[in-house]
Amino acid sequence: MSGDWEGRRCPCNTGLKYEECCGRYHAGAVAPTAETLMRSRFTAFVVRDAEYLMRTWDPDTRPYELTLVDLPVQFYRLDILDVFEGGPFDTEGMVEFEAFYRGDPPGSQRERSIFSRIDGAWFYTAGDMD
Repeated sequence: MSGDWEGRRCPCNTGLKYEECCGRYHAGAVAPTAETLMRSRFTAFVVRDAEYLMRTWDPDTRPYELTLVDLPVQFYRLDILDVFEGGPFDTEGMVEFEAFYRGDPPGSQRERSIFSRIDGAWFYTAGDMD
């Protein structure tokens, strides 16, 4: 489904085209910061890229499998609320965000996600939802 996004604005709310933004990380580039990884993971939910979500999830905390086929909501907007560390030279970081979705009923989800840098790559470790 990610091919359907080429030429369109990236869902992560940077204003860039998908292929210039999260698409390159979905294709294999390494996200340089925890915030970039957070944005690319949000976009993976939008484009239903479960493989990317699993690949960027800390092996110690990720589930055995993940399916997005029957996801009851469609995410459409991401607002980054706060970022703590998670830069190119950090080993840990936290990103607080609000993700908006369409569904029955529509709504939003706030979360503080924790990221760890392992062998030069950022991984989602855990999240705390409000």
